[in-house]
Amino acid sequence: MPIDAHQHYWDPARGDYEWLTPELKILYRPFGPADLKPLRERAGIERTVVVQAAPTIDETRYLLDIARNEPSIAGVVGWVPLLLPTAPTVIEALAHEPKFKGVRPMLQDLPDDTWIANPDLAPAIEALIAHDLAFDALIYARHVEPFETFAARFPALRIVVDHGAKPPIRYGRAAWPAWAEAITRLAKFPHVHCKLSGLVTEASPGWTEETLHPYVDHLLKSFGPARLMWGSDWPVLDLNGDYLLWHSVANTLLASLSDAEREAVFGGNAAAFYRL
Repeated sequence: MPIDAHQHYWDPARGDYEWLTPELKILYRPFGPADLKPLRERAGIERTVVVQAAPTIDETRYLLDIARNEPSIAGVVGWVPLLLPTAPTVIEALAHEPKFKGVRPMLQDLPDDTWIANPDLAPAIEALIAHDLAFDALIYARHVEPFETFAARFPALRIVVDHGAKPPIRYGRAAWPAWAEAITRLAKFPHVHCKLSGLVTEASPGWTEETLHPYVDHLLKSFGPARLMWGSDWPVLDLNGDYLLWHSVANTLLASLSDAEREAVFGGNAAAFYRL
């Protein structure tokens, strides 16, 4: 089953998306399943994983409310205050929601790059493991060292790195080494997976298949087709591309894979990872 492993729904009127301001004109409006449906259908995508975009429990409940009545939503990755003493209780309650599949702290926005290595996260992470839930890591290359501490501490946790750790594509090859090394280090952990998503947003306008090729190739060589999953990052994707174009380009860039490997990247891996 073709699955988009990473997309968003939101309504700015809800008021808890600090990053989503009127200046982001193309994004500053409600986006829901009806907006994505024609794009999904043209791309042949049957189901999606909806990922949080605000660091609030209210937004997680908002997404779960949408998911209950939307068959195309296979799973929801929400937000939980992981450092609060109540986190395990909150996780236990959310785990009763059939479509709740994991959590994502917005690490890229936190002022402390070492936050992920805080040992006080242990009760919440152990609760995720106990309830067979996943962890989405929204990180840059600069987070790799504390992330290694985190990954080593919790080998039973299913972890996926969002957006290929956001490679600095727009800055050219001079910025390549730090990102490439970080990916190599992250991929050494067998329980860490990676999303082939968000690359378009990190490129300069006018990007081409050739622009993205070395980054996709490095992700593929590092994680292999069994630990990569395709995602659109729609509607953020619309800042520098569109759904059908990115889906087509990703297929082209993965043309060397076998049919079974492509089916895994474009659906099977997400289904297995998120327990869809």
